Amino acid sequence: MSARPTLLVLAAGRARRFGGVKPLAPIGPHHEAVIDLLVSDAVRAGFGRIVLVLNPDSGPQIHSHVEATWPPELEVSYATQDRSLGTVHAVLCARDHVDPTSPFAVVNADDLYGLEALTLMAEHLVALRSNCLVAFRLHNAIVGHEPVTRGVCAVVDGKLVSIVERRHVVATDDAFFSRDGLEPESLDPESIVSMNLWGFSPDMWDVFSAAMAQASYASEDAEVLLPELVGRVLSGDLHAADELKEVEAMVTDSRCIGITHPGDLEVVRNDLRQQIERGERASGIFTP
Repeated sequence: MSARPTLLVLAAGRARRFGGVKPLAPIGPHHEAVIDLLVSDAVRAGFGRIVLVLNPDSGPQIHSHVEATWPPELEVSYATQDRSLGTVHAVLCARDHVDPTSPFAVVNADDLYGLEALTLMAEHLVALRSNCLVAFRLHNAIVGHEPVTRGVCAVVDGKLVSIVERRHVVATDDAFFSRDGLEPESLDPESIVSMNLWGFSPDMWDVFSAAMAQASYASEDAEVLLPELVGRVLSGDLHAADELKEVEAMVTDSRCIGITHPGDLEVVRNDLRQQIERGERASGIFTP
């Protein structure tokens, strides 16, 4: 396996709530796009190959931006997700662009995970370890006060034992709540949550394919999502080899900045400016 692992960036979302091409939203001090900062961090963390999963509508715009902005020596390839069938399907669309014998990481194109989290993932993949998740504390994974979805994780002895998608998670000045009808409604700010920073063994390709084969689509909105698939593997509901049922959970206390709503942009810009002022982030992209 290459010493520099592959990163799949899921950029095929339709961003209905956002109302634009979220990966290209200008948030950096020099109007750098979300995807620029994300991939720049990933390269600094040790990733060597980037696979972008795009949709047919916004894909050409993202492709053109990348060709014009990113270093020409960076190895980038492009996959297309023609239908909105969820993140498992998006990963499968990139299968031909990934070494079938090597582990790989998956991230959202509209989240900034930070250098620490991405470095944890890259080092894990280089060591050829098990499936894994880099997770965050809830209070470090919320931007603004608009509702979002977060995967709340149960972790025992460093292993992920369950993950539950909590929807309509909102932050007040001093508390976190989920208005999705599940219990508990009040969420501990120290809760461990997934932001879709996954590392997968190459043996997972067959599991992804099996999950899609079992799916039944009543509408175009039906999706098979990565957190739900991992939860089914952990529970034994979806057949997988025993070694794939062990998912290492690496919890970081760093901040993950996710962009969901248009109102998040100014909050994120201010946060990034503060990171630069504190010396936590370079002022430019693709710098050593």
